[in-house]
Amino acid sequence: QAQLVESGGGLVQAGGSLRLSCAAPGYTFSTLVMAWFRQAPGKERLFVAGVNRRSETVYADSVKGRFTISRDNAKKSVYLQMNSLKPEDTAVYSCAGRLRPLIPASPNDYDVWGQGTQVTVSA
Repeated sequence: QAQLVESGGGLVQAGGSLRLSCAAPGYTFSTLVMAWFRQAPGKERLFVAGVNRRSETVYADSVKGRFTISRDNAKKSVYLQMNSLKPEDTAVYSCAGRLRPLIPASPNDYDVWGQGTQVTVSA
């Protein structure tokens, strides 16, 4: 059962923008390290971006300069603003959280997950 709730996916043309949201209503959100991952069909789940408790961020090289992760502890939510989208950004995007510090890139190091939201970028 998903414990995080994502929203904001959809279909967009190349060059467009989308904003994903992820809510964690059942957690002391400010203590969580949060991240976004994505998985394209037939591919492994890959790290996209992460933010720690001090709002320090880490990005995959493939999205640097185009995507921005942010968090709002009062709303218990994390966001992923995606600009200049490319067809290769098409994937199911999932948010994840962990209680331990640092922002690892392996999905195995995260404790809670959302159900995922589809992002499709047309050429």
